Amino acid sequence: MAHYGETAELDDRNGDVSPSDLKSHPTENHHSASDNTDSSVESSDEDDEEESDEEEKVPDSDRRCKAEDLSGETQTSCCDKCKSLKNPKNELVTPRKLSRDRLQLHLDAEGVYECTDTGLVFEVSQRVKITYCVLSWSKFSSYLTDGWKFAGPIFDVDCDPSILKSVQFPHSLCLADEKSDVKFSVLHVKNQRGLIEPSADHSGSHVKWTVSSLSPVGPVVQTSKPAEHHGVVQVFKEVGRENSFSFRVYLAGNNCSDIKDIRKAVRRANYCKNNKRYVPVDKPPTCILEENRRYRLSSEPVGHITPEDMLFTPVPVELKGYFEVFFEENPPFTLSLADTHTGHTVWSAVIRDGDCVHNLESENQQKPTRGKKRRSSASEEDNKPNKRSRYIDESDCKKPSAEAPDLTDQQLMQVAKRMGKEWKIVAISYLGLSKQDLEEIESAKDEDVIMLKFNMLERWRRRQPKGKAGIQELYECLKDNDDVPNEVIAVLTEMLQNHSTK
Repeated sequence: MAHYGETAELDDRNGDVSPSDLKSHPTENHHSASDNTDSSVESSDEDDEEESDEEEKVPDSDRRCKAEDLSGETQTSCCDKCKSLKNPKNELVTPRKLSRDRLQLHLDAEGVYECTDTGLVFEVSQRVKITYCVLSWSKFSSYLTDGWKFAGPIFDVDCDPSILKSVQFPHSLCLADEKSDVKFSVLHVKNQRGLIEPSADHSGSHVKWTVSSLSPVGPVVQTSKPAEHHGVVQVFKEVGRENSFSFRVYLAGNNCSDIKDIRKAVRRANYCKNNKRYVPVDKPPTCILEENRRYRLSSEPVGHITPEDMLFTPVPVELKGYFEVFFEENPPFTLSLADTHTGHTVWSAVIRDGDCVHNLESENQQKPTRGKKRRSSASEEDNKPNKRSRYIDESDCKKPSAEAPDLTDQQLMQVAKRMGKEWKIVAISYLGLSKQDLEEIESAKDEDVIMLKFNMLERWRRRQPKGKAGIQELYECLKDNDDVPNEVIAVLTEMLQNHSTK
């Protein structure tokens, strides 16, 4: 049914695939040898240690909760044409959160199970543990040639392939037109090459793939004419300025990868030193968007909207951009998205006074961060006792004075014990160490993995000015980063709270 072939290698100009996207996981020894060739594989001893640490350190109350970034990102379809995402027939299961983007399911028996967070459907032959995360198409779209386009999110799934019989990937196409010529396959990235592999079947909502081996995989499609997609419109309001009514409006396919990229783009904007911060405006998001169509955003009253229209194509969100909307008047505002060719309105929402009210004093007390989620009120957070949260109010953690002591060896060891296998990425990306530093650290013989992580943190501490290697400084370096385990943030948060009470 589907074409089988090999796509071009990743263009060197785009860089190698991120190690976090192709990294090994605790069960990677089940993978084929070819899949491990280009991965950064650590010893099986460390894998066992990471696995046990995760079991012991994560509170029971957190084991079945949704991942922060993925919760709500796959929107329920409101498509009257195909109703493809309604009435799921599979057993729904809620994953355990390992870190912001990594999820895990413990399936107790043979069967077909659907993840409530991502829409992934797993068919397994026996009891098994599956670890997976959503990836960004911006790193993998260059593998696609010959008219293939991504049709849904791309995932990195880790499991024993002999137990995982098939995976069904959610797709965003509307298949109500029976005359449409649609050919589904999957892109399977192995050994830094992209293979277009045949799909076993497809439905109105999913593309089924028989598992061969596991590395990044996502649904792709070829069509004879532009396809219709279940799309989403995401609205974010700028906060921090009094009487400012400025918004960002994003268009994307209704899939986890696109929506994750939107959230990342907003976090990057929040982190810029321009005194801007954006929060989501909760409005009905779903609509139908057709490929290679231009859509115009209009408003009532008339606002300043840039650009005037936008082309919708199945390319990464960072290439699409967003509408910037500014009003000189006060709300309410009506935003409408229309097809420029037909004039048909595909989406509309009213932004009212209540959507534009935020606690500016609270916002100003907090430094803009890249991953903080909007809270409805501070009182709601205060009424949740004994809950460890990755996203804490910084006012709860009083900053130490200039004379605050540096982290002790004992405190560094507490952090090292909770650091994941991505510690090398953390060292280079967030703590300012170099590849040479890591090579020197690893050159020490007879050092176990925890001591290597401790030595990495100790080297960071040594390089900080006196009084600038304390708990707060390390927390600021590591918070809101995808590669840092929740357990690390939790222990630093606890240290900060204990320090503030002394």
